[in-house]
Amino acid sequence: MPAPAQTVRDYLSAMEDRDLERARALLADGFTMEFPGPVRMAGLDELLAWAGPRYRFVRKTYERFDTCTEASDSVVYCFGTLGGEWPDGTPFSGIRFIDRFTVRDGRLVDQTVWNDLGEVRHAGGSVRAGRTRR
Repeated sequence: MPAPAQTVRDYLSAMEDRDLERARALLADGFTMEFPGPVRMAGLDELLAWAGPRYRFVRKTYERFDTCTEASDSVVYCFGTLGGEWPDGTPFSGIRFIDRFTVRDGRLVDQTVWNDLGEVRHAGGSVRAGRTRR
């Protein structure tokens, strides 16, 4: 069985590649997601429908992965920045994020996401060196 952080990396890579079959294979029964808002979802198709009007695509640049293990679960935190394109094709970059995953028996149980995407989108700009630009 891969290390919990590798399971998270494999899932995030599959999602970025839009390989939903590979991503689904890494999910435990009853997998849930929570995004800022809070927005709660249980399926990848639901996630893609929700994300569609928010941005054309997103790529993650990873700064680090931290793993905490207790009993049968591991919690993996993934830190980094987001880059991509808004729906109108305007690029964005440097938007910070943290993802938290619970991993059990080599499968993802849940994902909680924190990021500044909404704040930057409302400001009409991108983030560079910690400041919002318009």
